[in-house]
Amino acid sequence: MSANKMSIEEVNALSYEEFIARFQSIVEHGMLIAGAVWSYHPFLDFRHLHKSFCDVMDSLPICGKQAILRCHPNLAGKLAQQGKLTAESQREQAGAGLLGLTDDQRQLMNERNDAYRNKFSFPFVICARENRVEAILNGLQNRIKNTEEREIHTGVEEVKKISYYRLLDLVQTGGSEFSPPRL
Repeated sequence: MSANKMSIEEVNALSYEEFIARFQSIVEHGMLIAGAVWSYHPFLDFRHLHKSFCDVMDSLPICGKQAILRCHPNLAGKLAQQGKLTAESQREQAGAGLLGLTDDQRQLMNERNDAYRNKFSFPFVICARENRVEAILNGLQNRIKNTEEREIHTGVEEVKKISYYRLLDLVQTGGSEFSPPRL
């Protein structure tokens, strides 16, 4: 995929419409986020581009942050079972082992997803690229104990990690390899 990655100069040369078309999936169903990020261009480098996505998310009121979380599908949920995930979510969930659950794991995942969504009114969000099935199940079990305020914060921090990896799929880092920021 690296041959198809854009340079930061190519990113900066995109029109508003081209930028949105290319980057609206950095945040799940995030056309409005991409539109807001475009206003930060020109971007100095990959880190500045990612930081711009993070800054836009951080600037949102609580209801905006909740909306970002609500745009995410349940992990291994109905959309996954029906093959209706975005291409990015499909790859991420498959890589975490979520599309090959045993019947017992699927039942436990569904029960924990339902309990979490019932408590917080948004789905459990975790960076699947950094986790596997057991860690995700444990995360669901542990994070449901948090307050809503804490979960909104934690969920948005996980979206920032997800956006980092999604950007890494599309944009060159400029030769310096680095790991995702610990947000």
